[in-house]
Amino acid sequence: MSDDEIRRIKLEKIERLREMGRNPYPERFDRTHTLSEANEIEEGVTNVRIAGRMISRKEFGKFAFFNLQDLDGQCQASIQIDKVGKETFNEFSKLADIGDFIGVDGEMGRSKIGTPTVKIDSYQILGKTLQPLPEKYHGIADQESRYRRRYLDLIMDEESRRRFRLRGRLIRSIRRILDENGFDEVDTPVLQVKPSGALAKPFVTHHNALDMPVYMRIAPETYLKRCIVAGYDRVYDVARVFRNEGMDPSHLQDFTMLEYYCAYWNYVDNMDFTEKLIRECLEECLGTLQVTVGDDTIDFGGDWPRRSLGELIEEHSGIKIAECPDAESLKAAIRDRSITVDKIDKLGRGALIDQLYKKVCRPKLIQPIFVTSHPKDLSPLARANDDDPTITDRFQLVVRGWEILNAYSELVDPIDQRERLEEQAKLGAAGDDEAMDMDEDYLMAMEHGMPPISGWGMGIDRFAALAAGVENLRDVVLFPLMKPEE
Repeated sequence: MSDDEIRRIKLEKIERLREMGRNPYPERFDRTHTLSEANEIEEGVTNVRIAGRMISRKEFGKFAFFNLQDLDGQCQASIQIDKVGKETFNEFSKLADIGDFIGVDGEMGRSKIGTPTVKIDSYQILGKTLQPLPEKYHGIADQESRYRRRYLDLIMDEESRRRFRLRGRLIRSIRRILDENGFDEVDTPVLQVKPSGALAKPFVTHHNALDMPVYMRIAPETYLKRCIVAGYDRVYDVARVFRNEGMDPSHLQDFTMLEYYCAYWNYVDNMDFTEKLIRECLEECLGTLQVTVGDDTIDFGGDWPRRSLGELIEEHSGIKIAECPDAESLKAAIRDRSITVDKIDKLGRGALIDQLYKKVCRPKLIQPIFVTSHPKDLSPLARANDDDPTITDRFQLVVRGWEILNAYSELVDPIDQRERLEEQAKLGAAGDDEAMDMDEDYLMAMEHGMPPISGWGMGIDRFAALAAGVENLRDVVLFPLMKPEE
């Protein structure tokens, strides 16, 4: 039977319900228990009222069993002709379909095999479906359809429901840990006059009322630092950010980033706290420090190695970036070793180092590792190292080739910051579309004085994907952006 024919039959059932004085889309239903709670009720308890989507049914002449489902699980119910009468039983049999939302009222019992079952005295259709659900045993086989129609994916796939509940628990756990360690959560603007806080290509739009261009937030960083100027000691934001860049399994154009900043810390304090935070979060949400992704088992226990970016690049490519003081010498070294870097002629030294590292090093970093000591021209907002001013006090946590978070001892010297932003502006004028804009308003805030600061930004989607053991960020994003089917 075609979907159009199924829809026609369901419309006829809706009309029949209305003729009987039954509203197929009632205003409310008063539950006494959720489905998971109902499974714990003792046998013999009466007036149990539960509701959910009917996802399966079996009829045996004068009685039928059916399962109701919500996000947390399922509960079985049964309807018997001897209990509800022939007319009500036949109405249920003919007018209630798999996929409908059903509310039931009855006595808690057990089936012959011991399954908790609500033996119903009455039922009510709470939401009549017009479309059929996917076939139970095959679900949605096409991955693109899972992303486009996530609601069906969640209805049919228990593992998908588990992943998204886990994502929520991870965020709540991190929030709890930060709150208990004295951090304040704040909001930062999504529409900004300068695309600042990261090296990324922004989305540009137009503000009609003010008649000016504005940018979608690429990071909440500079606004969180304004909060530190204002007197906040520890501050964070769980922010939706937007970067107009390429798509692959580990990159999305809009994603969730958690950023925090702590006054009076340096990047070593930050690394120490990061290890504790992530371990506590994983223990709380997973009950283990080991996760399996593809063929790799990731162990978050033990001390995580701390290696400099220069050491890793030399180990994996033979290039000593300290011996390449400008973009041209570095380009020559890259070409000498037949390494391909996209847009090599348009990149400054900092962007070249970043692309080289991503090409030859990062895919090989499987277990948790802190990558430290990034060159200054790659880190326009990070504090220069006191002993070697060509590098910064910065670290990234990398797991299975993914950058999970990026952290600094923050640059708080407004004179140094102005010089670096001026250099970024020159790179932008030369064609580097990821270079950072000059931001006079932020510089003004800095000139009012900043204490020592360290902070980081974490890609929540990547962290959730690792914890859930999946390899594509869209498997932990409820509604990823898709091209329209038409």
